[in-house]
Amino acid sequence: MKAKSITKLVLIVLIIAGLICLSVFGLSFNGKTYISKASEGIKYGLDIAGGTSILYEAQQNNVSAEEANTVINIMRTRLDEKGYTEATITREGEKRFAVEIPDVTDTQEVVEILGTTAKLTFVDPEDKVIIDGSMVKNANANVTTDSTTGRTKTVVNLEFKDEGTKAFTEATQRLYGQPDGQNFIAIKLDDTVVSAPRVNSVINDSSCIIEGDFTTDEAKNLASLINSGNLPFELKEISSNSVDATLGHGALGNAVKAGLISLIIIMLFMIVFYRLSGFLASIALAFYTSIVVLILSLFHVNLTLSGIAGIVLSMGMAVDANVVIFERIIDELNNGKSVGAAVRAGFDRAMTAVIDSNVTTIITCIVLYLLGTGTVKGFAITLLIGVIVSMFTAIIITKFLMTRMVELV
Repeated sequence: MKAKSITKLVLIVLIIAGLICLSVFGLSFNGKTYISKASEGIKYGLDIAGGTSILYEAQQNNVSAEEANTVINIMRTRLDEKGYTEATITREGEKRFAVEIPDVTDTQEVVEILGTTAKLTFVDPEDKVIIDGSMVKNANANVTTDSTTGRTKTVVNLEFKDEGTKAFTEATQRLYGQPDGQNFIAIKLDDTVVSAPRVNSVINDSSCIIEGDFTTDEAKNLASLINSGNLPFELKEISSNSVDATLGHGALGNAVKAGLISLIIIMLFMIVFYRLSGFLASIALAFYTSIVVLILSLFHVNLTLSGIAGIVLSMGMAVDANVVIFERIIDELNNGKSVGAAVRAGFDRAMTAVIDSNVTTIITCIVLYLLGTGTVKGFAITLLIGVIVSMFTAIIITKFLMTRMVELV
């Protein structure tokens, strides 16, 4: 029994050590990288890497949510086309939009990219323009019921202006009945195809429906892009500036040092106050840290200084659950229970408090992410990741380690 417990304990410690190495050095084989090391996989925000920040303002007083989404989608598409995939675009207040692009210092180039009016076109298989965005009156996402299957589906409704209706009718007459690959109309924003619906019938009306395997969000996004060819307002550049990367890298170094110091202090605190249990909790905390770093690297999370603050804060929260559990175990031991019974009872009694406290924090993080902007979102997403991982390490890893250790006593 003891031999089996020792094997399990050594195995989990080796796995944790392997995860730490994986998070720091990554995984490469035969020249191919499967997991990037942390220094390459994690992307840094404007406040760390430096870059360009531009603020735009809509030239009208009231901007609806749909209009704001249209602007953001246009900017996102244009920046992605030029390779600025790390850019972030957020709405600030009623009618302002902030664009931040890490590692780019040529502000004028970005202004020119975003300042050009988006060109929306509907083209045939030979890339001949049928209509452009100015001929579309409106586009919106809608949920309908399929008359054949009875199932609901999300579609995009289009309404054309007079010249658009005529041109679209002629195009559908020409393309309907053509073989696959020659019977579609591509919808393009600048040079990017955002959808290519097949012509299923001749359309001689001022409206039509675009069908596809759309989710609600995809349909809304497509409608927003189509409407972008007929924006109801113009954007004015309010400010633009370059952020020096030197300051950001200096701040990054200080933030990393602060995180390491916090990690060491927390581990020492746990070991001094809870001895063997604290040592096991420190092993679980090392596991927690490696998992958080791996998640940030694998998903290329855009890390900001506020995001680092969220990680450091979540470290303290990661052991908070262990403190609650250990105090419960001590109470059970004081009541005369054996070590094994005290450990089981301590975990069982602490679970409600641990889960409740973490769930409330998760809800707060979600609200901050949905309603916040810029640095607030960065703080919310890293804290959310940290809290979820910390629940796993406290409930699963620490319990596993302590159970195996009890079996050896």
